[in-house]
Amino acid sequence: MTSSLHRLYSFRRCPYAMRARLGLLFAELQVELREIVLKNKPAQMLAISPKGTVPVLQVFDATVDAIVDGAVIEESREIMTWALEQQDPQGLVDTKVLDQANALIEQNDNEFKHWLDRYKYADRHLEMTQTEYRQRGEVFLQVLEKLLAKNKYLLGDSISIADIGIMPFVRQFAHVDRDIFYSLPYPNLQQWLQHWLEHPLFLQAMIKFRPWQEGDDVMVFPASLIDLN
Repeated sequence: MTSSLHRLYSFRRCPYAMRARLGLLFAELQVELREIVLKNKPAQMLAISPKGTVPVLQVFDATVDAIVDGAVIEESREIMTWALEQQDPQGLVDTKVLDQANALIEQNDNEFKHWLDRYKYADRHLEMTQTEYRQRGEVFLQVLEKLLAKNKYLLGDSISIADIGIMPFVRQFAHVDRDIFYSLPYPNLQQWLQHWLEHPLFLQAMIKFRPWQEGDDVMVFPASLIDLN
């Protein structure tokens, strides 16, 4: 079965893929979802994105039912941005704070993710202890805590692209050891994360789908759009 929907290759537990799905959900865009297994990546995905990481968005031209030349988006930040450029009903891309949002996401993707990976897989990185890796990661958590002491969300009283771009990584950090995370002196960050874990669109982003195989019927994601108003 063929489809003119844009096609997203995704992996449910990957924080990069999570934020791509959140971008699409907040943009109220439906796509064809192909959930993958990292140990058995489909040839169709590797053919358009040889680096083999998720998410990958394959953009189709709905007017001619054909792929737009070169329209393969391989970076989660670019998928978020692309989706919200199509439509942004919740106003996540606020030009007044966009520079700050981009700077926060940049710090998340470089500094924080570096320490997050070592904290989560400390047994593979023996240069420091797991506690030391956690403490290095907490430097970024402290930045977020200060922001959230002033606002409900990172950059104000409404959700911005910074929130959906960073939350999946804070979630991953917290889930390394939930007891330790919730014992840390970051009450505003903990409340913010808990809010996100219960948010209808995050719950929708985390619905389980069976891995895609050639010949499967098209899986539309999301199956239905949630009205947040």
